[in-house]
Amino acid sequence: MNLANNQSYLGNPNVKRDGVPEEWTVDKLTEYQKCMRDPIHFAEKHIKVISLDKGLVSFKLYPYQKQMFEQFNEHRFNIVLACRQSGKSISACAYLLWYALFHPEKTVAILANKGATAREMLSRITLMLENLPFFLQPGTKALNKGSIEFGNNSRIITAATSGNSIRGLSINLLYLDEFAFVERASEFYTSTYPVVSAGKDTKVIITSTANGIGNIFYKIWEGAEQRVNEYHSFRVDWWDVPGRDEKWKEETINNTSQLQFDQEFGNTFFGTGDTLINAETLMGLRANNPMRYIENGDGLVYREPIKGHNYIMTVDVGRGRGQDYSTFTLIDISVTPFEQVAVYRNNTISPLLFPTIIYKYAKVYNSAYVVIESNDQGSVVCNGIYYDLEYENVHMENSIKADAIGITMTRKVKRLGCSGLKDCLENHKLTIVDESTILEISTFVARGNSYEASTGNHDDLVMNLVLFGYFVQTQMFNDMTDINLKEMLFRERMKQIEDDVVPFGFVDDGSEFIKKIEDDGKPDWYVEFDDHGIR
Repeated sequence: MNLANNQSYLGNPNVKRDGVPEEWTVDKLTEYQKCMRDPIHFAEKHIKVISLDKGLVSFKLYPYQKQMFEQFNEHRFNIVLACRQSGKSISACAYLLWYALFHPEKTVAILANKGATAREMLSRITLMLENLPFFLQPGTKALNKGSIEFGNNSRIITAATSGNSIRGLSINLLYLDEFAFVERASEFYTSTYPVVSAGKDTKVIITSTANGIGNIFYKIWEGAEQRVNEYHSFRVDWWDVPGRDEKWKEETINNTSQLQFDQEFGNTFFGTGDTLINAETLMGLRANNPMRYIENGDGLVYREPIKGHNYIMTVDVGRGRGQDYSTFTLIDISVTPFEQVAVYRNNTISPLLFPTIIYKYAKVYNSAYVVIESNDQGSVVCNGIYYDLEYENVHMENSIKADAIGITMTRKVKRLGCSGLKDCLENHKLTIVDESTILEISTFVARGNSYEASTGNHDDLVMNLVLFGYFVQTQMFNDMTDINLKEMLFRERMKQIEDDVVPFGFVDDGSEFIKKIEDDGKPDWYVEFDDHGIR
């Protein structure tokens, strides 16, 4: 008992303290070498984990977890997209412990979206450490809720993902858990990447479930899939987990919903993050290559103007200070569905110069009808296009008021515009072909009682479409096109409902049969019998 206390760390009999000599045997040395060379062997033979049903059990790796370990070993930069409850975090814990035990003088950093989550992962690693035989433990110098330091001078530290969480530290292996859910992840990654990229052998492991597109996790994942960055992607789908089959899927959907299943287990980036447009529509959006670039690449033309076609240009105005963008979108309303034909996007152009760009391309597209958001700097553009350039084909909220050029973006207008845009896209009344616009639509998410760009993204091109969604519901649009979009959508929806209803057919209530008996005394099917049979 006293010997055990002398060997243990701070009275914990399952953790060996630093400086305790080990009596090595041939069997111990052989096993140590196997564990040092193979993290899969180490995990399956020596790691213990908590099972919900069975308590403390040996860690038996699924085939995909073994492949994950092999990939972690082979590559410096790894990113894992995994469905919920697939064991990605517990697998990472086992690998991180193996790395720290068998690689001297290394620092492993575990960063999660919350500090408590990172500390929870460290507690799992501590449990694994406590169930290792002493000959595999290098001895522990320090062990607390935030870090573990071993006798081989390797350590594991935890923190929440913030810009200065590991600034100034030398990190050999950085593990980022549920990175798609980290707020201000782009800023964190920008400040953290130099810490790990300085070394030639440093590693980065990123794991997460999907949480919409536009965030830094999505961008790294897509880059890895397209092989334009150094990351190697690894995907864990719901059917990779043993015990999950079509019956399990059906039961899970019945207990929750299809949307929830897609978000939790579907590994789909679209539809997560509470977007304005539903997942099915987002996944159907396809970007085209522009026919040509205009205005030094700030404008993209997807279709040249067609003689006799009517076009609407919707305009959103920024301050021109390198932050929000000044944008316009040109839409052909003479085709069905309506079609996006050109876009412009620049965050440095002055509101004083923007009217010239608008005028130039509105004239090119058959004197397009221009709808401008008049809030803030928008009023400068409204006055510039209407009074200075004398372009009269501009929408006016009121023909009497002098300052009624354009549309004031109020809460009501934005709500109606979002509703109109949703109807247009989900009912395939509007075709969007610009890649930047599609990205903004996919990151346009609910915030309180409204919608706006998710953190780190922009919504200036989407606001062009919100303006369009509002304008198509106005009487002015009806007069221009002879199209009442709301009425059209209503009729189509009613027809869909009618087509889905099972026809009733005819119902026989027996009244004719009763009348027949009353008139004739006998029904048609009446047959008399005598002793010799039918009479």
